[in-house]
Amino acid sequence: MKSVDQPEVKNISSDSGLETRIEEALQAALVALAPHIPGQVNVEYKRGDDPVTEADRAVNVALQEKLLRDGEGWFSEETVDDFERLGKKRVWIVDPLDGTREFVAGIPEWCISVAAVEDGEVVAGGICNPATQEIFLGSARLGLIYNGQPSRASQRKALEGASILASRSEVKRGEWRKFEGQPFEIRPTGSVAYKLALVAAGLADATWTLCPKHEWDIAAGVALVLAGGGIVRTLDNSPLSFNNREALLPGLIACGPNLDDALAALLRH
Repeated sequence: MKSVDQPEVKNISSDSGLETRIEEALQAALVALAPHIPGQVNVEYKRGDDPVTEADRAVNVALQEKLLRDGEGWFSEETVDDFERLGKKRVWIVDPLDGTREFVAGIPEWCISVAAVEDGEVVAGGICNPATQEIFLGSARLGLIYNGQPSRASQRKALEGASILASRSEVKRGEWRKFEGQPFEIRPTGSVAYKLALVAAGLADATWTLCPKHEWDIAAGVALVLAGGGIVRTLDNSPLSFNNREALLPGLIACGPNLDDALAALLRH
């Protein structure tokens, strides 16, 4: 497989704020990623079957060098946790490659994921899928920008005909059989961050995860869904906050603004 062409990150934000810092970091990450070819990388395992590659590490270094400033915290899947972040007002929560399994297999469902969190709330996020030439950037101030154009979450009002993104791993384990026969399309997809970005931009109607996820898996995607006018909440309706000592959060629902009640009813059963 050839190296993926790199999407161009440019002119998405209009000032030197968080959005600009995120897009510049994504550009640096793409440069660091360029020598690493999806489907042709050496793989190590951190815990059990949790893969990591040199691409993960290279992108992590590039993001940290570009993003982190004095007084800010850092929380990444590929960095040893420094609990000093808990006392910081602003923390960067990063997954250098969300969907490493897909990256290793050459499946174009992985991404670079960056979120800015202030006082426990996501305030800006950026996700880039180099394999599909897609870039998502969002904040409450900016709204959602998809490949340089304003976008928003799906306005669909019923589950009939909806496109639902499912965890590829959960489908493989049989956890989505309970949803077979429903009046919507189920699309197994890799990276949870990428799934959230697609929902944020209205390229799918909803997604949910039946298993807990780490903060770095979902922080940027949550920022994007909210920026696109969508809804994000936990399966158990517990508060959704970030920069916690325990990084694992409950299962998550994300959808356009008109599907939340229908999804809540479906998942209660």
